Amino acid sequence: MLTMQDALARLTAYWTAQGCLTVQPMNTEVGAGTLNPATFLRVLGPEPWRVVYVEPSVRPDDSRYGENPNRLQTHTQLQVILKPDPGNPQELYLGSLEAIGIDVKAHDVRFVEDNWASPALGAWGLGWEVWLDGLEITQFTYFQQAGGLNLDPVSVEITYGIERILMALQDKTHFKNIEYADGISYGEVFGQSEYEMSRYYLDDADVAANRQLLEIYAAEAQRLIDAGLPVPAHTYVLKCSQAFNVLDSRGAVSTADRAAEFARMRRLAGDVARLWVARRDEQGHPLGLVEALPPATAPAAPVAKSSPRTLIFEIGTEELPPSEARATRDHVRRALTEGLAGTRLEHDEVRVFATPRRLVALVPSVAAQEPDHVRQVRGPKVGAPAKAVEGFARGQGVTVDDLAVGEFNGAQHHMVEKQEAGGPAAEVLAPVLAKVVSGLRAAKNMRWNDPQLSFSRPIRWLTALWGDDVVPVAVGTLSAGRQTRLLRTAAEPTVQIASAETFMETLALAGIVADPEDRHDLIVTGAQDEVYPEGRIDVAGEAALIDQITYLVEAPTPLLGTFDESYLSLPDAVLTTVMRKHQRYLPVRSADGSLLPMFVTVANGPVDVELVRTGNEAVLRARYEDAAFFYRADRNTPLPDMRERLTRLTFTDKLGSMADRSARIAALATSLAESLGLSSATLGRAARLVKFDLGSQLVTEMTSLAGVMARDYALHAGEPRDVAQAVYEAELPRNTGDDLPASIPGALLSLADRLDLVAGLAATVGLPTGSSDPFAVRRAVLGLLAVHRAHPALSGLSLLDGLRAAAAQQPVPVAPAVIDSAAEFLARRLEQALTEEGRPVDRVRAAIPHYARPSVVDTLLSQLDTLVGNPDFVAVAAAIQRARRILPPDTSAGYDPAVLTEPAELALHEAVTGVKADYGPDLVAFTAAVEPLVEPLTRFFDEVFVMAEEPALRAARLGLLATVRDLGAGLLDWPELRL
Repeated sequence: MLTMQDALARLTAYWTAQGCLTVQPMNTEVGAGTLNPATFLRVLGPEPWRVVYVEPSVRPDDSRYGENPNRLQTHTQLQVILKPDPGNPQELYLGSLEAIGIDVKAHDVRFVEDNWASPALGAWGLGWEVWLDGLEITQFTYFQQAGGLNLDPVSVEITYGIERILMALQDKTHFKNIEYADGISYGEVFGQSEYEMSRYYLDDADVAANRQLLEIYAAEAQRLIDAGLPVPAHTYVLKCSQAFNVLDSRGAVSTADRAAEFARMRRLAGDVARLWVARRDEQGHPLGLVEALPPATAPAAPVAKSSPRTLIFEIGTEELPPSEARATRDHVRRALTEGLAGTRLEHDEVRVFATPRRLVALVPSVAAQEPDHVRQVRGPKVGAPAKAVEGFARGQGVTVDDLAVGEFNGAQHHMVEKQEAGGPAAEVLAPVLAKVVSGLRAAKNMRWNDPQLSFSRPIRWLTALWGDDVVPVAVGTLSAGRQTRLLRTAAEPTVQIASAETFMETLALAGIVADPEDRHDLIVTGAQDEVYPEGRIDVAGEAALIDQITYLVEAPTPLLGTFDESYLSLPDAVLTTVMRKHQRYLPVRSADGSLLPMFVTVANGPVDVELVRTGNEAVLRARYEDAAFFYRADRNTPLPDMRERLTRLTFTDKLGSMADRSARIAALATSLAESLGLSSATLGRAARLVKFDLGSQLVTEMTSLAGVMARDYALHAGEPRDVAQAVYEAELPRNTGDDLPASIPGALLSLADRLDLVAGLAATVGLPTGSSDPFAVRRAVLGLLAVHRAHPALSGLSLLDGLRAAAAQQPVPVAPAVIDSAAEFLARRLEQALTEEGRPVDRVRAAIPHYARPSVVDTLLSQLDTLVGNPDFVAVAAAIQRARRILPPDTSAGYDPAVLTEPAELALHEAVTGVKADYGPDLVAFTAAVEPLVEPLTRFFDEVFVMAEEPALRAARLGLLATVRDLGAGLLDWPELRL
């Protein structure tokens, strides 16, 4: 059996053979190998650096007294830094797994999106977590920034979780049972220290002493920075971090403390980084400089051909995030379609396929050559000065006598006609394809070893074929060829493609399903086959997960796994959240919808089915053990204790803790209820509990369970069922299409939650623009609208008034202009939602002035659906709109009836006087009340000259019409209505 110390030795030897130096762990506590100066400082600046080292990583908040089988306060990382990016880091990494006996052809090894950031250090990067049969064993990151400085060159960081790897390889269910060396267990070596350090971090650490240490370390770090000594300064920044983490584990860090300490550490880390770069620059960079890779040279253009052929263009990448693969597929289709439209090549429709590792554009037929073309170059108008005409001719390389005359936009111009020969397909296609690649962008972009390109993940190869010929494309350091890459585990991972026509067949024979729709169908069919006849997959309910899995694999291999039935005692939401969110497993259900102790995972490519099944079952078992551990601990924790923990959870730096936020929600919900006459004991108790479960261990681990666990824990603690339900419903809806609160207390808490979020964030970080919405403000606004629309009892509540009330409670000033912007944002989202529901645009815009009461808008739209066919309403609307058209915009209602003399205007005056304006926002009542005006108003328009010469009479007639106009004021935006 491979022992832990053997694994560490083999990995170190492997990376040393790849040119890495071996250094020692940091001599003070660090939370990750990243913080060791061999990483944090060495990734800075232009010098090359390759290193491997073991780092005991200390995380006080993960202390569990050694009882949790998968969680330790000190775990072992093996850290590798490759600077610059060698171009094949994933392949090197897979070689390291082989070095410790992992057969990557038998196991399911995958790179799954997981980006890394350390706000306290001003560092971030993009990459993946690496899965071994569903178990996360490595963090793989392309560093983009450290200490707030952009990194050039970019470094690759590979961080192995050694305990996890060894538990999987040795088939252990508890870290204490890992065979550390022959005959010696991990628990025998480290069990005592794990328990005692957990005791220290959770129970015995002196808070006052650690606060004092934190200040001493920070002051010393600053003094060393001022002295120009980055290495010892960095050491004291790390000591600051550890002291802070100890205080955090003791529950002694407030929201304000956390924000202040993160800001201080970020500033100190930035100063250290800049100082290190300056020192290395002063020393002349003793390790040398990384030279940028030279730009690629395009292949030679092929000999021109005469017959149309297929075009294949493949952009090969490292594993793309599923959302980016989908978006980039659409972008490539658009960009290539537009690019081809800019040529004169006849071509078929562009089709684009996407997998995690490739984007493939296929055009079944592209002409061999563009047709010749006569291009007209427009010159000066006929009759222009002679010198202008002569200058134009000279610029075109012809004489004035050679100029022709042509018509452009209805005017005669001198012109030159130039014969342009059509270009051969390969030469015409090359710049079009190059532009597609250089134009690739993602929601979050990164750099790698190609100085010219930036994208979601590195682009590693290009395959460009028109028929048998290579299209001469060169972009950055990449030149296109006829070689493509298959599965990394294939007997031949790279192959030569004979022609564009055989490309898709080559992928298919290698098991790669390029078409996402085909992969989706294979996943669904394969999963259903695996569970039949015992269970079923809820394909509609799991649609989002299936879509994600579709872009996580390119050769789907569904496998059925099982878990112990005892775990079914955990809440369904816990089980399915672990399956979906953490593992991307498909839950299996019985005919009645209840969960079965089964799941389906989808491996990538051919694997040892039993090996991979067993591995995934072990991973799920460990996940469920963690969940059960947290669930038991939470149920043994009094609700007030959980709620007290909210004081240590930050909402945002400026808006306080989650305890502050929950208090604002409770006060706002209570206030709204009082204003509507909807107060109740249920609401009062639920308001005092709202969001308490954010202080639970299980929700800390799986935030999507917020509300679900609140209901469970509240019921377990003996709270009334309606209170528990209201606390749950406060979190609804969690997304578009989710359930809405069914009870009034739940609905009020839900509204208060979202009003508080929108008001606070609008004032501090602003409303979302474009696609960026990190705080999910759009989702909160859509939730506000949905909840209000679902409850007629809330129709009297103005969301604008609610926003003002929420703003008044914020710990920061909320300017009136901010409220106005938030209100406009809300109105536009409601308009969009109603339009997407299929409501006629003119009616939506007519009713949208009531956006602050969305349920009123719904009522008005429902009434309009009926009334547009009612002749009385159509006549009323037409009369009001006619009055509006005639009146000057600033005309006020009101008039002197004594001035009126004509029978028609007196009749209208009498009819107006008889209208009782008590119909409110009710179009049916309005129509009934105003309908008697239609005939006298029509007569008035026919018989009365409104703009009389006598001023008093003219004013009276205009005032009378304005009074008619204002009968519908505030009911609809009448000019928007099209009848």
